Amino acid sequence: MRLVFGMVLVLGLGLAGFAVFLARGYITEYQATVEAERANRGANVATQPVFVLNRPLRYGERLAKEDVRMVNWPVDAIPEGSFSDPAVLFPDDNRQPRAVLRTMEKDEALLAVKVTEPGVDAGVSSRLSEGMRAFAIKVDVSSGVSGFLRPGDRVDVFWSGQLPTVNGSRQEVTRLIESGVPLVAIDQSADEDRSSPTVARTVTVEATTRQVAALAQAQATGRLSLALVGSADNTVSENIEIGQRQLLGIAEDAIVEVEQERVCTIKTRRGAEVVEIPIACTN
Repeated sequence: MRLVFGMVLVLGLGLAGFAVFLARGYITEYQATVEAERANRGANVATQPVFVLNRPLRYGERLAKEDVRMVNWPVDAIPEGSFSDPAVLFPDDNRQPRAVLRTMEKDEALLAVKVTEPGVDAGVSSRLSEGMRAFAIKVDVSSGVSGFLRPGDRVDVFWSGQLPTVNGSRQEVTRLIESGVPLVAIDQSADEDRSSPTVARTVTVEATTRQVAALAQAQATGRLSLALVGSADNTVSENIEIGQRQLLGIAEDAIVEVEQERVCTIKTRRGAEVVEIPIACTN
């Protein structure tokens, strides 16, 4: 009886070991197949090294080498303006580091539009396009859209002042003088990521030299007010001028010139007296 039990036990152990051997072989074969499939997929997608961030970066921070790393990025999905060459991103061994212009998060691709040129601060000058100038406009809580302006927004600029009328008097008018002017700074800050409303005393706009001259003259002769343009609004505002009479619906007083009747006379002397006698005009 014991011999039979022993034979059954040995047979059971043999069958169990054989089953384990078959399962291990199947699992190994399956894993090899999966790895081969992954290798084939990786080989079919062309990649290129791209710099991404190792940590979040905020406006004004200096970019260091330890802040970035290189990862393989699909060539068809590489963001425009990304960096692939360390010599381009960190020229001269980063002796003149770049500054961050916009907030970036960890693992985000580093883009040229979000950092300055090497050695340049994250100030207003780094945001100006070629041929453009920065001009400061004085504002308050009413003329500055209640503090909801921030760098990167666009505004329409209105001038309010007095203009002469046809009858010699003067009336208050408001006129649109510039449309869609971009803001580059609020007070002393060019940070686009500020979201809380701040009542500013000055805003700095990007303008051509001709626009700067017009804005300077307008600010010296009247009051400037700003109107925020929607981020998705691409319309061009038409020339607008509203005066007090138009606002109140008062018609302009027409000036009527009355032609005076022409009178012709001759002078005659009667003794010591000179008398003018009316006659018909011949021409």
